[in-house]
Amino acid sequence: MKAFADQLDTNRIEQAIAAAERLSSGELRVVIQRGSVADPVTTARNEFARLEMFRTRERNAVLILVAPESRNFAIFGDDAIHAKCGQAFWDEVAAAMTGYFRDGKFTDGLVHAIDHAGRLLAKHFPRRPGDKNELPDDVIDRSTII
Repeated sequence: MKAFADQLDTNRIEQAIAAAERLSSGELRVVIQRGSVADPVTTARNEFARLEMFRTRERNAVLILVAPESRNFAIFGDDAIHAKCGQAFWDEVAAAMTGYFRDGKFTDGLVHAIDHAGRLLAKHFPRRPGDKNELPDDVIDRSTII
C-alpha cells in the first residue's frame, strides 16, 4: 500500500496554505503524524506547542493534523481564532474533510479545510500592511520518522 504522504499533492496543499495566508494575518500548518493516535486533538495541541504556533502575533494560527494509521485527524486553532469561530466551525470543516477522506480524496479534503479556515481567518483577521508570513507553509511529514 502506498504511504499516505505519498498520496498527497503537497505542492497543491502548500499553494493553498500560501493563498489562504495572503488574505489574512493568520497562519496555517499541516502535519502528517506517524503511528497510532488515540486522541488526535491532544496530539494536535501538543504538535501546535512543539511547533511554537502560539507565538504568532495575533494568536490566530491553525493546525490540521492527520494521523493516517489511526484514520483520524484534528483541526486545532489558537486562542484568538477559536474565540472568533467557536466549535461549530471546526465541526463543519471536519465533517467536510471526512467526506473527502472517505472518498480517498485526501489532497482535496486538506485543500478544502485550508480554504475554509483561510476564509474565516480573512474575515476575522484581515491582512494588514506590514503583515508577514510568520510560519513556514510546508507540509510536515512525521509519518516517515523512525
